[in-house]
Amino acid sequence: MPVQRMTRQRMVILEQLQAMHSHPTADELYVVVRRQLPNVSLGTIYRNLDVLTKSGQVRKLDSGGGHARFDGDISSHHHVRCRFCGRVDDVVLAEKMRFSSPKRSAHGFRIEDYRVEFDGCCPDCSTENTEKT
Repeated sequence: MPVQRMTRQRMVILEQLQAMHSHPTADELYVVVRRQLPNVSLGTIYRNLDVLTKSGQVRKLDSGGGHARFDGDISSHHHVRCRFCGRVDDVVLAEKMRFSSPKRSAHGFRIEDYRVEFDGCCPDCSTENTEKT
């Protein structure tokens, strides 16, 4: 992909995403970015997230079926997704649980990256489910 210049809109989107730790959807990020850029469109948010994802400055978390979420922290880390509401949080693994990626698969794939995503129930949904019983 050709190098894209860092426009003011793109910079604000990236800065806001990096300041958030909630792994927002594009729609959620749009609400936050509009505080700084009131005339920004949702389409601009989507286009810039696509550019930032392709350039490796943002990580897209897409588990299929739900809305994609975005992570401004591109360091190597894992996530947990709530099965009920879709909330995503970072997971810190104990040293003895760290994963290491093999260089090749049994079928000849060259492995370049990997992700581990855990499923669970967030504190809010746990409370709601406990209150209903």
